[in-house]
Amino acid sequence: MLKTEFTSLLMQWHKKSNRREMPWKGEKDPYKIWLSEIILQQTRVEQGWNYYERFIEKYPTVQQLAKAKDEDVFKLWEGLGYYNRCKNLLFTARFISKDLKGEFPKNYDEIILLKGIGPYTAAAISSFAFNLPYAVVDGNVFRVLSRVFGIETAIDSNQGKKEFTKSADEVLDRKEAGAYNQAIMDFGAMVCKPVAPTCSNCILQKICIAFKEGKVNLLPFKEKVLQKKHRWFYYFLMEHDDKILVHKRTQKDIWENLFEFYLLESAEQIKWNDQLVHQWLNEQFALRDADVISISSVSTQQLTHQKITGQFIKLKLKKVPASLQQYQWQPVKKMKLLAFPKFINQFLEKDLK
Repeated sequence: MLKTEFTSLLMQWHKKSNRREMPWKGEKDPYKIWLSEIILQQTRVEQGWNYYERFIEKYPTVQQLAKAKDEDVFKLWEGLGYYNRCKNLLFTARFISKDLKGEFPKNYDEIILLKGIGPYTAAAISSFAFNLPYAVVDGNVFRVLSRVFGIETAIDSNQGKKEFTKSADEVLDRKEAGAYNQAIMDFGAMVCKPVAPTCSNCILQKICIAFKEGKVNLLPFKEKVLQKKHRWFYYFLMEHDDKILVHKRTQKDIWENLFEFYLLESAEQIKWNDQLVHQWLNEQFALRDADVISISSVSTQQLTHQKITGQFIKLKLKKVPASLQQYQWQPVKKMKLLAFPKFINQFLEKDLK
């Protein structure tokens, strides 16, 4: 009875009060739904909105995305982070275009086999595009179900994932799966928010166990607290004959496939000055006649599980040492055309003005 009432009240709220606007809302094209979901993974809606519109404008169909050059797509993706998502996006677009003759799969079992698509995304595409009865389970859904039904099992435990998936399936409106999934996600984003939820005006207040027991701010529960890693990045912008040294990050790490300048990563802070820079250049490359143009202030970027702090040191080289000749040396005027991580772009936006 409680679960039936929950579904009924949630759908009532969705149809009468849900005013959340998003460009992909009500979309039935599985390609556009898939693109929006991939962009929104680990990304705030406010940020993802503009990226989605730019992607759809440039690549309105999966076939057009499949034909795109890697560099062009990575440039368009620039700033979203988690670049493995972009690699999988390209791989899957090309698979659909070539192996599936451009036809996006129309059932859950085939959709979930596509690279880069997990249970959540497969459920979203299946329900939004084809109204198939698959419940989405994301952070918003965890939070709403945990509070309303008083579920105290940790959402990051194996048992919790099974329990919440089962609960989500039980309350799914099977006749209007797409509308229901949109409703519960929007409700978690707008009403049952992580901090300061609007319980006083909540349509589910009368059946919400967390509200009755004063546990709203305690749920959902997590058993693991991630240790955040702090990394120090010092970038050297080495310029010679109006060209700057760059290279592409290829290791399995943050910002894979993006360009960067010469990087010195340190386990702790280094307090750079002209003397120390000259000493380092001499020790590293036997360079004694380079000019230190500037040393930037300290910049910081907080990623999900790590904090990046660092500086940018601009140098003019009178010659290129042998150990640096295998790197790419790109014209200064081409810097804006290369796909850099946000940490570097924030510096370039100020520096290239």
